[in-house]
Amino acid sequence: MIRVLIADDHPAFRRGLELMIADAEDLEIVGQADTGHRVVELSAELSPDVVLMDLRMPELDGIEATRRISRGTSRIAVVVLTMFEDDDSVFAAMRAGACGYLLKGADQDEIVRAVRAAAAGEAIFGPQIAARLISHFAAGAGSAAAAFPSLTDREREVLEMVAAGKGNATIAHELMISLKTVRNHVSNIFTKLQVPDRSTAIVKAR
Repeated sequence: MIRVLIADDHPAFRRGLELMIADAEDLEIVGQADTGHRVVELSAELSPDVVLMDLRMPELDGIEATRRISRGTSRIAVVVLTMFEDDDSVFAAMRAGACGYLLKGADQDEIVRAVRAAAAGEAIFGPQIAARLISHFAAGAGSAAAAFPSLTDREREVLEMVAAGKGNATIAHELMISLKTVRNHVSNIFTKLQVPDRSTAIVKAR
């Protein structure tokens, strides 16, 4: 049996996933979490084979929850199941350790197939996401070595958004984290890049 943990803050959506997965004889739901902190706790406690992870979660967003789960063990496969299909969300999830990315409009067969593939160690993407990835790498993006290796993945995300001219409030909204957390990231970036202010950081990033 493939053991599945569902992480989503909407009870109706969790119930829908439960019904979909119940139809598959080789899948079983071992737990459900409605917050980011809870899914990290249950992952450590229950050790599921696959976590179906929403990105917008209270207390701790799905990206950070994925990162913590992946950092704790490589045995648990995280498949993102979300409404967000923008490049920032997709690549942030991949950098955090997700092995799959589906949109919430995916049908039952697609979700069940993704769970099975993830449990088998494969990477799995919905059709729309696969098209985005192909387009991204066909254009040559992502081929260069990561700049500023001293930065964490999240700090690099924040720096990219700062360089794009986005304010702290916008960054907090788009990354689904608190304004205080953004300020902490920006402060860490200044320290690591040895820059005195935002404008200097932007010049260096560009």
